Amino acid sequence: MSNTIERKQVFKAPEFQVKDWINANGDKTAQIKLTDFKGKFKVVYCFQSWCPGCHSKGLPDLKKMVEALKDNHKITFLAVQTVFEGHHENTYDKMVETQKKYELEIPFGHDAGGDGKSRSNIMTNYQTGGTPWFLFIDKHDNVVFSDFHLNVDAAIQFLKTL
Repeated sequence: MSNTIERKQVFKAPEFQVKDWINANGDKTAQIKLTDFKGKFKVVYCFQSWCPGCHSKGLPDLKKMVEALKDNHKITFLAVQTVFEGHHENTYDKMVETQKKYELEIPFGHDAGGDGKSRSNIMTNYQTGGTPWFLFIDKHDNVVFSDFHLNVDAAIQFLKTL
């Protein structure tokens, strides 16, 4: 990826359909919806707790973005464990552990499909290709970036312009 954020095919963001959430403090919270963040730019990080790339690249990149933009109230960060395999390892409890391990004070969701043991709703609805994966959803709820590869420094510079 170049040093800028490249726009992929833009499409309207579907509702998250993630049943289990914890808030920034790690406490179980009500279901979070896309509409909860009307008028804000949303960065959604998709991961699995057993994914090596999620821990070596994705989560450190997310933490770097959250820290660089923590005072920007126009941006909301969310992390979702998008389970599509290894349901016995990529559990709700592992999602909670991940939030604590990286000291990320942002909402985290656990998405193991509608029945809790199939394919993640976000993966299906947003057509993501695995993990780690970043989704950028603009203030009009259009997905303006959806990719595995993210130049975190370029992303931070882009997000600072909002």
